[in-house]
Amino acid sequence: MLFVMILVLIIIATIGLGFYYYFQPSIETANQKLKVALSINVIAYGSALICGTVFVFSGASYAGVQATAATTTQITAATNNSAGLGYIAAAISTGLATIGAGYAVGSVGSSALGAVSENPKILGKTLIFVGLAEGIAIYGLIISILILGRL
Repeated sequence: MLFVMILVLIIIATIGLGFYYYFQPSIETANQKLKVALSINVIAYGSALICGTVFVFSGASYAGVQATAATTTQITAATNNSAGLGYIAAAISTGLATIGAGYAVGSVGSSALGAVSENPKILGKTLIFVGLAEGIAIYGLIISILILGRL
């Protein structure tokens, strides 16, 4: 509950700072201050989200229940909690690989389009580079499949 309240306060602060700096008379100073404020908010929101996720899936919130339970129940709860962290790891590996592949395809694709417009004979070579950039997402998917196979 505490994490939810912190995240809500961060979102309200972000929206409030946006309105404040938007209606401030000096736009140049507002833009500089807004970049700093938004970067601090993004870092705070991300760290609170990660801490909340780790807290929920690490079993720290169930420590009192596990202390009174039998040994087999403790092992089962620990297995379930590690499975949750495994699912998060698989999602992060797939998501970050997809973001990286999108960035790579964007830069390589635009360069390839410019090169093909100058010399149409190199179309096959440029497709190879775009395919290599697409491979980043496939590698992330393979890693997530390996992580899920371990659970």
